[in-house]
Amino acid sequence: ADRVRAGITGGVGWLLQTTPRRLVVVVGMTVLAVVLSIGLMPPREYLPLGNQNFLFGMLLPPPGYTVDERASLNEIYKENLSALWEHERGTIEATAQPGGGISEFFFGVWQDMAFVGVSANDPERVRELLPEFMRANTMIPGTFAFIQQMSIFRSEMGGGRNIDVELTGPDLERLIELGTEVFGKVSQTMPGAQAQPIPGLDLGNPEVRVVTHRRRAADLGISNRDLGFAVSALVDGAKATDYIHEGREIDLVLRAEESFAHRTHLLEQMPIATPDGRLVTIGDVATIEMVNGPVRINHSERQRTITIRITPGGEMPLETAMDHIKTAILQPMRDGGRLGGLYNARLSGTADKLVQTGRALYLNILLALAITYLLMAALFESFLYPFVIMFSVPLAAFGGFLGLAIMSGLTDQKLDVLTMLGFVILIGTVVNNAILIVHQALNHMRNEKMDSRDAIRTSVGGRIRPIFMSVGTSTLGMLPLVLSPGAGSELYRGLGAVVIGGLIVSTIFTLFLVPSLFSLMLDLRAALATRLRTIPGLRERTAGGDLTGP
Repeated sequence: ADRVRAGITGGVGWLLQTTPRRLVVVVGMTVLAVVLSIGLMPPREYLPLGNQNFLFGMLLPPPGYTVDERASLNEIYKENLSALWEHERGTIEATAQPGGGISEFFFGVWQDMAFVGVSANDPERVRELLPEFMRANTMIPGTFAFIQQMSIFRSEMGGGRNIDVELTGPDLERLIELGTEVFGKVSQTMPGAQAQPIPGLDLGNPEVRVVTHRRRAADLGISNRDLGFAVSALVDGAKATDYIHEGREIDLVLRAEESFAHRTHLLEQMPIATPDGRLVTIGDVATIEMVNGPVRINHSERQRTITIRITPGGEMPLETAMDHIKTAILQPMRDGGRLGGLYNARLSGTADKLVQTGRALYLNILLALAITYLLMAALFESFLYPFVIMFSVPLAAFGGFLGLAIMSGLTDQKLDVLTMLGFVILIGTVVNNAILIVHQALNHMRNEKMDSRDAIRTSVGGRIRPIFMSVGTSTLGMLPLVLSPGAGSELYRGLGAVVIGGLIVSTIFTLFLVPSLFSLMLDLRAALATRLRTIPGLRERTAGGDLTGP
């Protein structure tokens, strides 16, 4: 310990001998820390997925499938995956299967879709089942099928990592063409990604469309509203008004006689009344078309919308996926004129939340820096000393990104929101070592009247032991966060790596950077005070004070 202290103290004394040495240390370390931090900064992620033992998938069969036809899709899973659950849990045969075999499996049908859920015998290996189900999904003809591991933070599909590409415009058929193009490019350019169209990319739902002859209807005094109400009443019943009975609100529905209802193929021959009491058929004022329409039409900001929900593969960070979608998928469509004007695309979902959270965290980091600086300025009663101390923060940032890079190489750790909080914690932690050096040097200069360079060198030697003690206890205390492989470790592993890396790197280099910068600032202030004394107007004002003191 004495040799380490003597070596560091000697190195600091050698740096303080000349101004070029100090400048090289201050400028070199600061610039290098900033450049390396930018180079090591990985793409951002929103929230860690966790390792919940549950996979959930959805299937969108072609329109027109009956309930029995949708239920029959379960047979495809049975044919391709039965080997995963036929062996008893814990046996050698089951352990050799992906995920250690399947412990629970269910399949259901709801409205116009089907869904599937599965759990693994080994909770730590549930992700091994994903390729097996994705392979089975490719064997279901004409069906959009996707399956994801459910996130511990969210309960709906997408696992908290979904990017919604919202395509908006007036014409639904044009939107379907654009959605089909985006859907196809995702499968071609993003390996491992899954895409889900919402509500769908086809017009396979049978639809009766009534197109009004405006001139004929106007001559008869029939408006679009009146015609729509009449058609609804004839086919399915239309609400006319409300009726209150014993405090209960009851809908009064106007319906056609049973002999007329549901005869959509004879809709043109059905009679309706004009305002003057004459009877005409619907075919007299409108054209009936049998077409294929969407299952439903979604709207966003009062515009028709088709959404392609993209879930990137586990190896691709969310920010990287967003950049890829913008540059490789949407930008060529804009350059080709297929997007723009009335038809636009925007990213929403978790992608939008990541952008908002990133902005909030940047503001919080700036606020933490400002609060730390102003607090130290109030305690030191000077704006100079906190400025010197704050130079340890770039070194801590570099150490944090270095620790995260090492952890990412070992466990595929990403820069998620929880990991970003580690940099906020570092701001209030790494300045402590610099505070010890600066405060002790000021004590030597004030109490013992030491020269500034001797005071700084002495303070470094005297504070090495408490600095190493505090950093050692903090690092070892947080080491289990990084090394522990238990359930939930992916939530705090990145935060621990950032804080430990920032503390270690900042401590090592702060012992040389802060003394060099502190000495330069004191010399600069002394030179400025000497220069001020040469100004005639300030000579009397500075004669009674010593501007070169601490």
